[in-house]
Amino acid sequence: MENSESLEIAKKYLGKKVSVIMDRPLGSLHPKHGFEYKANYGFIEGVQAPDGEDLDAYYLGVDKPLERASGICIAIAHRKNNDDDKLIVVPDGVEMTDEQIMSAIHFQEQWFDTEIVR
Repeated sequence: MENSESLEIAKKYLGKKVSVIMDRPLGSLHPKHGFEYKANYGFIEGVQAPDGEDLDAYYLGVDKPLERASGICIAIAHRKNNDDDKLIVVPDGVEMTDEQIMSAIHFQEQWFDTEIVR
């Protein structure tokens, strides 16, 4: 696994409780590409990623749209072909396998070479 700036930033949050603000809640459409978000997707406020935006996060383990939520970062969706890694955050006590995570985020990660890092 090659080093990426966003992976180094994201690794600091593994196993930690974080708060995610959803700018693309479950069921919303991507503003540019028009696909539907099959998971809550947002960012960690005040943590800058290499793209100049706040660090992105998928909030999994909930099947309703959310505006904001706290949870534990259990993994990182590491994009090997794009320096824009995403935190995988779940409610306290929720466990997910790598396969469950990849299935839940496939709607967006299908266009990238993504692996789960723990």
